Amino acid sequence: MANGARQAAWEFFGAELKRRRENAGFTQAALGTRVFVSGGYIGQFEQAIRKPQLDVAQRIDEALQTEGFFERTWRKLIDDARYADYFAQVVELERTATKICEFAPTLVPGLLQTAEYTRAVTLASNPFVAEECIQERVTARVERAQVLAGAARPVYWVILHEHVVRIPVGGEAEMAAQLDHIAELAGERRVLVQVLPTSAGAYPLMGRMVRLFEFEEAPPTVYTEAVYSGNLLDDPALVKRVQGAYDLLRAAALPPKASLALIQSAAEDHRRCAGTT
Repeated sequence: MANGARQAAWEFFGAELKRRRENAGFTQAALGTRVFVSGGYIGQFEQAIRKPQLDVAQRIDEALQTEGFFERTWRKLIDDARYADYFAQVVELERTATKICEFAPTLVPGLLQTAEYTRAVTLASNPFVAEECIQERVTARVERAQVLAGAARPVYWVILHEHVVRIPVGGEAEMAAQLDHIAELAGERRVLVQVLPTSAGAYPLMGRMVRLFEFEEAPPTVYTEAVYSGNLLDDPALVKRVQGAYDLLRAAALPPKASLALIQSAAEDHRRCAGTT
């Protein structure tokens, strides 16, 4: 679904929510109380500024007795068979964010991955899957990265732990190409990259990936991930804590210029190991 059509569909979702809420005699605050969000969030859903999570859409159906209408509509707009259920909404947030800040302790983030890197990661977790399934996931990830290509791209600030640039995912030559890709994006000023060196020792959010989203007219949201599961956090107090931890990570990481030099040096190390220098 094209972005314009998708936005129009969310506006329909919001208009229907407002119509059915008013028909039921609820204020935004009253409905928010029943579905465990603020009345302000209900207003943002109605204006298509913010998209509800699946469990919220389900509770709206219960509160308004709409027989699953909002859950079905949500699934049609959010669900994509190429993505895990817990990740589909994150893809939507990437398309609408004005700023994304990410910490990657073990893996090159999806928005920065080359096709070869994605393929290697996918095969490592799915050694028996059919080739067409692998290619579908690779294509989906490459398409996701297009959010960094347009004029309206979000500000993207990523902190990589040094482990990420040292592990030869897909092979030494493939990893060198992956790091060249990151360096190219940084050189074009499409992303701002810092590296947290192993010499930093202990660090905030140790071992945990985190992604912070900011939006034009909606409150910030945090995404964290565990084993085959993910969480979107929008409680203001929790978001503020994560933002504080991310600021500490920035302070512990190498400056952008030194980070880029480390990435380029690591790429040369991988090339030497591959015998391609």
